[in-house]
Amino acid sequence: MTSQAQETAKHEEKQYPRFRTIARIEHAILLVSFTVLATTGLPQKYALQNWAEWMINAMGGIEFVRIIHRWAAFLLVTGSIYHLFTAAFRLFVKHERMRIMLRKQDLFDLIQTVKYNLGFTDEAPRMPKFNFGEKIEYWAVVWGTAIMAITGFVLWNPIAVTAFLPGQFIPAAKAAHGGEALLAVLSIVIWHFYNVLIKHRNFSIFTGKLSHHQMEEEHALELERLEQGGEPWPGLSLEVRRRRLRIFFAVGVVVGGLMLAIVIWAFTFEQTAIETIPRVTREVFVPLSTVSP
Repeated sequence: MTSQAQETAKHEEKQYPRFRTIARIEHAILLVSFTVLATTGLPQKYALQNWAEWMINAMGGIEFVRIIHRWAAFLLVTGSIYHLFTAAFRLFVKHERMRIMLRKQDLFDLIQTVKYNLGFTDEAPRMPKFNFGEKIEYWAVVWGTAIMAITGFVLWNPIAVTAFLPGQFIPAAKAAHGGEALLAVLSIVIWHFYNVLIKHRNFSIFTGKLSHHQMEEEHALELERLEQGGEPWPGLSLEVRRRRLRIFFAVGVVVGGLMLAIVIWAFTFEQTAIETIPRVTREVFVPLSTVSP
């Protein structure tokens, strides 16, 4: 291999910072909770199907499946709260720009991508740290989590909910909960797995780094910024950061304690959705009623 080829290969293998440790922890919480919720939730949605009945029995019965499903829901909600606090920390303490927000340029990048994929242009769009597809997927997760949390609360606490709302909200919540769950699983399997793991074999959410050629293809503007000496994440002077951190910590303790209390209350004050009719352990003889001719 020539020296130029070696230099090119070395350049291509260079890794660039992509995700911080906190973001990787948040993703791990989401990955575990979502997987458990899907595994225990879909069989309940299609409980009359043979495969669903087999899965429920294999996991220990419907009572145990419901308990595991609700513990996974608790993990998802607490993980979401954790994400809110880390986002608030970056926004208030570090004054970072929210690069995950959708902007007008994302629409132009989408149009340019479609034109490039259809062969109408030879120039692919040069995109920032988060491209339009990643932004759409992120906000879809936010929307889906909110829907699942609200409808899950309704299904878990039907007596308390119907004390304030009409009874029609219970079947409506069941339909929305199951439909959103199916949509989420299909989008993860069809879109996320393909785009991230199959198309690019992108494991940056686990390693925290992304290769040069993947950065060049998906995040050319961010690559250019980093190669020009830009910091992966902006920093602040220690004095300014300490002052903001004290305020953030004081507010965070109060707000976090209140949110944790609300979550614990929401997950514990009513048990009707977990309880089931006791199983009949012995045969009961019921005589046929006689019908007089």
